[in-house]
Amino acid sequence: MAEEPSKETIEKVFEAIEVAKATGKIKKGTNEVTKAIEKGTAKLVAVASDINPPEIIMHIPLLAEEKGIKCIKVTNKEELGAAAGLQVGTSAVAVTTEGEAKDLIKELSD
Repeated sequence: MAEEPSKETIEKVFEAIEVAKATGKIKKGTNEVTKAIEKGTAKLVAVASDINPPEIIMHIPLLAEEKGIKCIKVTNKEELGAAAGLQVGTSAVAVTTEGEAKDLIKELSD
């Protein structure tokens, strides 16, 4: 299950997403993130903890755990959306190609 991370960890997740967006590839939204996990292309998954109803994203942490992918719960969908370069909030983001965020993601996965 996605653990409750520290503020420092959450900041690192946002930074990793921003760097990956600029130098690699990310997937945004529940459906795209689910597909990335199922295909095994996701390297890091972040889900927003303020999604209503929570059933929308409940399967993501379980699926990620099954596939051995790090899944981290972040504070809210607006911040997650902003880190992903969106003007709106998003329920989930998956980093599929790390780009220059490789070290950050490795650090978060340990």
